[in-house]
Amino acid sequence: MRYEIRVDGHMSETLAQAFPELERVLMSGQTVLFGHVIDEAHLYGLLNRCRSLGLRVVEMRQLPE
Repeated sequence: MRYEIRVDGHMSETLAQAFPELERVLMSGQTVLFGHVIDEAHLYGLLNRCRSLGLRVVEMRQLPE
């Protein structure tokens, strides 16, 4: 499965290193993380990482393959 996770603000390079499995694009006041998610546990792990780092998730969606 491919997912896109949008977080509020521009994520620094250092902070982005917490998500090595995802690509990152900065656009209009948000950071878009995207890439392959193995399963539901991996997805919840990514969301927990966002929360533990103080990132505000504004949107998450599954992308077409």
